[in-house]
Amino acid sequence: MRMSGAPATPAPAPTAAERVRSILAAAHSMTVVTDGLRSEVHQMEGEDLLDRLHLHPAAPAAGHRDAALDEDRPAIRLEFTDVAPTPVRDRVRARVTVVGHLLTPYTGNGAESTCVEYGRAILETAEGTSYIGLEELDRAWPDPLAPYEAGMLTHLLDDHPELVTLLLRLVRPAPTASVVRALPLALDRYGITLRLEEASGHRDVRLPFPSPLDDVEQSGAQIQALLSAARRRSHRNTLPA
Repeated sequence: MRMSGAPATPAPAPTAAERVRSILAAAHSMTVVTDGLRSEVHQMEGEDLLDRLHLHPAAPAAGHRDAALDEDRPAIRLEFTDVAPTPVRDRVRARVTVVGHLLTPYTGNGAESTCVEYGRAILETAEGTSYIGLEELDRAWPDPLAPYEAGMLTHLLDDHPELVTLLLRLVRPAPTASVVRALPLALDRYGITLRLEEASGHRDVRLPFPSPLDDVEQSGAQIQALLSAARRRSHRNTLPA
């Protein structure tokens, strides 16, 4: 039991490396910058980019290798934007940039694999900026809900908006009359995040599942557990319809 006055334990959330892996796994487009040229790659169909983009450890520092090698390894920059699937304010949830050097010619159509000397991945969110090395990225796994998150959240909002209102009973501190709209923002193996919008500004609230899930098939039971907990709460939401 948490003692009165003690700080609340933060709700479980994906690590920076897990978020990067999940964004790469679910991305439908990206911007590629190489040789000073920017190109947009679309219709990636949610395929995990790392299935065809092979990342290799960086070679020794430039001062310890033949400078001519750098000319054979043009710099590459891959940019991804993680956009919320629901119409919340400030829909950009995160930006990911992967920087490195090309070891083989870049193939944008996905027909062949591309080898990249990995520099680092940069994750930018409202909470700050994180830098992820190759070992950390290799140890992380994409969230099992990442390929399905957009469809699940839009289904919840479009077909069951009353359940979003019900979930507000779990929010602490409880929403006040200043909240004009509540929308689902994110869904991952640890729980669901709601965005509470006020006349000016907003706050995001994570509602953790009873336990992290390992497979998308477990999501129905975990969401039902949250809804059951919400029904047991005596708090009645006063958020306008």
